[in-house]
Order: sequence, then C-alpha cells, then structure tokens
Amino acid sequence: MIRDEHLESDKGAFTERNDRIQVNKKIKKAARHTSQSEGLIFEKSSPGKRAFELPPLDVPSSDPAKTLGANHRREGVEAFPEVSEIEVLRHFTRLSTWNFAIDLGMYPLGSCTMKYNPRVNEFVARLDGIATEHPLQPQELSQGCLKILWLLEQCLLEITGMDAITLQPAAGAQGELTGLLLIRAYLEKQGNARKKVLIPDSAHGTNPATAVIAGYEVENIKSESHGQIDVEKLRELVTEDVAALMITNPSTLGIFEERIPEIAEILHAKGALLYMDGANMNALAGVARPGDLGVDVMHLNLHKTFSTPHGGGGPGAGPVAMKKILEPFRPVPILVEKEGGRLVLEPVRPHSIGKIKAFSGNFGVLVRALAYILAYGPGIRQATEDAVLNANYIRKHLEGVYDLPYSLPSMHEVVFSDAIQKKNGVNTMDIAKRLIDYGFHPYTTAFPLIVPGALMIEPTESESKEECDLFIDAMLSIAEEAAATPDIVKTAPHTTRVRRLDEVGAARNPILRWDPSRPEKTPAQKKHDITDAKHREPTPVTPTA
Repeated sequence: MIRDEHLESDKGAFTERNDRIQVNKKIKKAARHTSQSEGLIFEKSSPGKRAFELPPLDVPSSDPAKTLGANHRREGVEAFPEVSEIEVLRHFTRLSTWNFAIDLGMYPLGSCTMKYNPRVNEFVARLDGIATEHPLQPQELSQGCLKILWLLEQCLLEITGMDAITLQPAAGAQGELTGLLLIRAYLEKQGNARKKVLIPDSAHGTNPATAVIAGYEVENIKSESHGQIDVEKLRELVTEDVAALMITNPSTLGIFEERIPEIAEILHAKGALLYMDGANMNALAGVARPGDLGVDVMHLNLHKTFSTPHGGGGPGAGPVAMKKILEPFRPVPILVEKEGGRLVLEPVRPHSIGKIKAFSGNFGVLVRALAYILAYGPGIRQATEDAVLNANYIRKHLEGVYDLPYSLPSMHEVVFSDAIQKKNGVNTMDIAKRLIDYGFHPYTTAFPLIVPGALMIEPTESESKEECDLFIDAMLSIAEEAAATPDIVKTAPHTTRVRRLDEVGAARNPILRWDPSRPEKTPAQKKHDITDAKHREPTPVTPTA
C-alpha cells in the first residue's frame, strides 16, 4: 500500500521538466503508464462498509476470552479499514499494475539470477497428492512425495558430482551455514575445529557473515589483477588454523576460477576443506561438476539455477551437496532407501549436526526444481550455454562504451563499471534509474564491491535475442545521453509515477505504520526530498546468495 505523495504537488515541475527534456525516440520498449493513481486502503475506509461476511459457525461457539485467556484477547483492530469488495478488488488490482515482473520483461539483476519460472513447475506443484499432502502423515502414505525428494537428490548429485546431499536448507545463506557446520563437525571429530575461514573478496556477500555465525574468524584474500583468486597468497595463508576456503565459482565478477583443482590440493595438503558457494551454478550445470574439481561441499540455490520462485523473502531452497567424508554429519532426518525400494526418513544419526529446518525442507519449492530439471533433461546443458551466450552477447555490444575492469571471459554475467560515464557526473545508480524509462528493471548496482561503480548484468537463459537487443540499444542510448545531456540521466526516471526517492532516508527512517495524525509534508518539503536524493551517491547493497 504505497501512496504517490509526489504526483499532485509536482505536476507543475513534472510538466516543466518534460518541456525541457525531450522524450528519447530511441525508447522502443516502454511508454508512459496510464493506470490510475492510488491512495492508501485506509483512506478509502468508511464506517459500516463490508467486503465479506463469514458463514455461520458449524461448531459450537465459545467465548474467546475464556478460551484464549483475557491477556490474549483483543476487542478489535484499531483503524482497520472498512471497505467494500469492489474497492478491495480495484485497489489491489491497480497497485499490481505499478509492479515490474519477469512476466513483463527482463530482470538483468546480476548475482540474483532472476530467470523465468516455467509454468509447468507451477502445474506440477499444484497437483493433488503433491500440494495437499501433510508432512506428518504416515510415511507409508507418503511414498510418492518421498520418491520426488529421492529423485531430486539423485539429479542434484549427478549435476554436482558429489556423494551425498541434504535438501533441508531453506535458502542459499542457510545452505552456507549448513556446509560450514558440516566442516566444523568433521574437523571436531579429527580433534581440532580450527579457527579461520578464508574468503576471497570476489565471493558472495553472505559468506563472511555465515563463517562468523558458524564460529570462525574470517580472513579476506584479495583478487589478483585479472580478478582470479591469488593462489600464491593462498599458499601463505593456509595454515593449521584454517578450516576452509569459501569460494564463489564463477565469482561475483562472472569469471570462472581456473585453478580450482590446484586450490583444492593446497587446502587438502593442510587438512582444510574447500567450500564452494554454488549460487552461480547456472553457469556450470551440465558442463562442469564441482565435485570433479576437488570441491568438498557446496550449496545450490534452487531459486537461481533451477528456476523456483525468487524474492519476497521466500520460500526458498538451498540444498547442500558433499563428499563422503562429510556424509555422517548430514542434518536429520535423512532419506534412505530400504528393501523393495521403500523410502523412509531416518530421524537419528549419531554424528549429525541436527535439524536445519523443519521436516525435509520447503517441499513445494523442491517439487518445482525437479519439474524444471526433468523438463530439460540432458538439455540443462543448453540452458547453461544459453545463459553464458546471452551474457557475452551483451558484453560484446557494450564493451568500450562502458568500462570493463576485468577482461577474462565472462560466464553467466558481465560486470562493467561507470568509470567512463563518471567523467560527466553520471554514476551507476543514475544509469540504472534511466533504464527504467526504457522499460527494463535495473541491473545490480554497486556490487561486487571490488568494482567501484559496478554495473552487474545477468540476462539468464530466459531472454531471446530480441529482448537482449532491446536492452543493448537502451544501454547504448543511455551512454549517449550521459555524454551529451547528462542531466537527463542524473534526474531519471522521468516516466514513472513516483520519481527518484531518498532511498537512504527511507531505509534509515522507514514509516511502516499508517498514522492519520501524522502531519503531511508540504509540497516544498516533498520537492526538497526529491532534489536532495538526486545528489546522493549510490549506497552499495550486497545481494544475498
């Protein structure tokens, strides 16, 4: 429920600005949005309106105060909106027209991998006997669901080249934690859990936090001049105190770490293990198997590589695959095949790290991932190759127009910087905001942190050549604007219903509750907020794994 506080007060400024700034005729994808403005649902409220009447109770009524206890009983919800059914329907329908979605166009968010979720995934996940089953029903009645989990495990083990897997973790970051807890349990059984985890500066941003939560100190390794891990520096840092190296491959630069087998040997020689952040496995699936390269444990982001729903805080899935040495420590319950192919969930293992999540993970998400894998079959290699092709196609057309700080071959994503545009006062955030006017969701800005002013672009395999060409044309046009009329880019977006906001102020002082007594800002204050936001440097936001 977001109210556009700027439309009325800024009509004059909006008209004046459009007189000054000609609409770029090169914008082929987007046009001005014509949907209606929208107030808050609270502002539509009138006493006595009803949208829905509950049916009569089919059980004996009871006194809530007696059943729940007086301390847990509220008389009502203060200021709860009273609106009619059609008002509710129109309100949320109009709000939905303000959103951008993968169903409307490309999400070139590097690192996040916002690929299309095929509809077959949703169809399968909604089938009777899949969507309706309860995790506490007898396992004899759940053989079909357990077979789905078993088959997914076998597929993921084949794709990763690992020996064992757990489907429990609910996200990539939880998968990271699970992997490190497996390493800690293994090393503790050896007699020394060790103290440090090494993490390259090109790794995903959640890795250091995960290591600390797992009880380790973090030591950073700077990349060498080509964006690869500095292997010679690694040799110096791997001591008897090091438990593991957490490496993202391909890295957040979109570059494949070429010396992985050598890195694994260096670690193993000192009794340390190699953890691979598999969030970028969509660049490797069907082409290279981390287990064959010496990786000991890794997580997979099913919402990235295998197209399950992504965003909104979940539900997610971050399975962890591992080598045999870590298998005894897997989270329980563990799916096991018995005589005659009967499947059971074993609740007890003497060396297990315990439960990571309730039951066996987010079942509906796991179903979607299996549907995606089975739909592709061996063709999952083509999905990987298409993702790499799309990223390199975009790179080839934008190289030289935008600065490319690392020249090694790109995998599934390409990372430019704003160094060329910065000469005219245009930064990565300005370019991203201007991209909205061209009908695209912005790319990932200011990440990875080792590239100042980063533009991180990932088209995924979902996008056609036509869509990639439209994106390329938009980026080339914005580069021209940044050179000739930078003010157009620095003040973008121009065609959205809400112009550029003070994102730093909104993050630090969010207003999350509607208060009718809160005084409205004057038009002058609102205009000052917008103007002030235009001159802020972008705030780096580290994507989660």
